[in-house]
Amino acid sequence: MAFFSKLKDRLFKSSSRLEQGLDAIVEDGGEETPAAQDPFIPEPDPEPQPVPEIPEPVPAPQPVEVPEPIPADPVPAPTPPEEPETPAQKGLLGRLFSRADAAPVIRRTLDDDMLEQLEELLIAADMGVDTALRVTANMAEGRYGKKLSTDEIKQVLAQEVARIMDPVAKPLPIYPKRPQVVLVVGVNGSGKTTTIGKLASQFKSAGKKVVIAAGDTFRAAAVEQLQVWGERAGVPVLTAPEGSDPASLAFDAMTRAQEDGADLLMIDTAGRLQNRADLMEELAKIVRVIRKKDDTAPHNTLLVLDATTGQNALSQVDTFQKLADVSGLVMTKLDGTAKGGVLVALADKFGLPIHAIGVGEQIDDLAPFDPEEFAAALTGLETR
Repeated sequence: MAFFSKLKDRLFKSSSRLEQGLDAIVEDGGEETPAAQDPFIPEPDPEPQPVPEIPEPVPAPQPVEVPEPIPADPVPAPTPPEEPETPAQKGLLGRLFSRADAAPVIRRTLDDDMLEQLEELLIAADMGVDTALRVTANMAEGRYGKKLSTDEIKQVLAQEVARIMDPVAKPLPIYPKRPQVVLVVGVNGSGKTTTIGKLASQFKSAGKKVVIAAGDTFRAAAVEQLQVWGERAGVPVLTAPEGSDPASLAFDAMTRAQEDGADLLMIDTAGRLQNRADLMEELAKIVRVIRKKDDTAPHNTLLVLDATTGQNALSQVDTFQKLADVSGLVMTKLDGTAKGGVLVALADKFGLPIHAIGVGEQIDDLAPFDPEEFAAALTGLETR
């Protein structure tokens, strides 16, 4: 729950833009309606109440002569105990009072014009044209022609986003094969090095023996960053001189991990632009070399994506999937974009497992992906 609070706080750019857009759409052509009115959930009929029994008439007493009593203070008759309110009565009274006190809410009829505006808003949030059309079509099912408020639309939108994301929310699988080789790929600046450090630290805390290979031999800063994470987590980091062959380092790291009985070997790679054929060939070489040690390796190929790149992330997934047989995704920098909807587009188009998402630089800023929490944070939906 702590990560959800952080996620919601740091996704404010996305959620606030969506919320402002939804408010504008509803107000454009909307009208005030009673706050308690629910356009598609009818109020339940009140439960039938038992008919009270009519008591038998009691015969009037005959007058009897008695001496006049001495005047005294009158004693009040005992008050019969109050009957407890039934649930139906409480619900009815609650609805009556809430209707009297609550302010009216603006609602707008869900028609073609409103659906078109919703599509444009979702496309602007980087959800992509195809995904935006699919989401709005599902939102309209059973609700077309109904009057909806902003909060009601947010609830429906969050449900649709969670439904798309639920099948891809899977943690990184751990196999009995030792060492399990995890190859981490991605373009320059996507957050690969930091992600490797966080994952290695988390696995080490979970009792796994981890080895890191600093395969980005062309960037000294990446090696130094991994060494810092390695020292922090107590994980060995294997390095090579700057400019060395990354494939050779990967081969040596496989040998070391096997000798040490490591559970996981995480191999960093140089940041690659997907249009650089020479760098892509180098990545393919790393895969060929480590398969000489284990023909089933790599067992996981994680593609780290930067959320701020927007729709460009789709082309990155397409290219890396063809080259390196990507098995799962990690999305970073969700705290730095107003277009978090790209993650929905990725799930809808590729269906690749999303293992984790990141919203900052600290170790606890990378957490397993939860579709409902993400949907609520993206739409700005209040949760209990």
